[in-house]
Amino acid sequence: MVWSLLVRALFVLAVTYAAMLTRPFSPSIIWIETRLRSAEVTDLLGALIGGAIGLGLAKTVGAALFWADTGDRRIVFLHSFILLVFPYLGIVMGARKGEWLEPARIAGLFRNAGPQKRYRILDTSVIIDGRIADVCETGFLDGTLVIPQFVLKELQLVADSADSMKRNRGRRGLDILQKIQKMSGVDVMISDVDFPEVREVDLKLIELGRSLQG
Repeated sequence: MVWSLLVRALFVLAVTYAAMLTRPFSPSIIWIETRLRSAEVTDLLGALIGGAIGLGLAKTVGAALFWADTGDRRIVFLHSFILLVFPYLGIVMGARKGEWLEPARIAGLFRNAGPQKRYRILDTSVIIDGRIADVCETGFLDGTLVIPQFVLKELQLVADSADSMKRNRGRRGLDILQKIQKMSGVDVMISDVDFPEVREVDLKLIELGRSLQG
């Protein structure tokens, strides 16, 4: 008896809510239309796909309960509950993950899954230290060595310094760079990428590392 009253109450609420939404010139309808117009196509497509998957799961779960007594009102309520909740969850989750359907991401699934090129970005202190040249000679370091232009500028400033110690360190760094570039089997790339909004060289290196995944 309690289940019967509960099912009837939920049915009345659902019909009342649907009537409110479908009322002519209802603010709810206008709000929904506004949201749909501003929504991304990928979000709408994700919602449709998610709703279809949720509906399929609801049908599958309902079919799996074939052994249950369909005359029992609790079983009827369970079937109705599953049929409403699963598609709703599918729509919500599909809309939230709609960016996965962007063309760039879909195209990425069909790209070559082989090893990507590795970038090793050198900063001023590593170049001046000099041991990077010894590591390159051993062949232990793979990938491409990236020397940013802003690092070269900083190195040149050190080499032109009025302080003799700094000047010697800067010239040593330039000599080490020339040595590395002449090594066979070592891929060296001078990067022109800069970040004008960032002033500190260390922060520029971090931004370049992010962009190159180096």
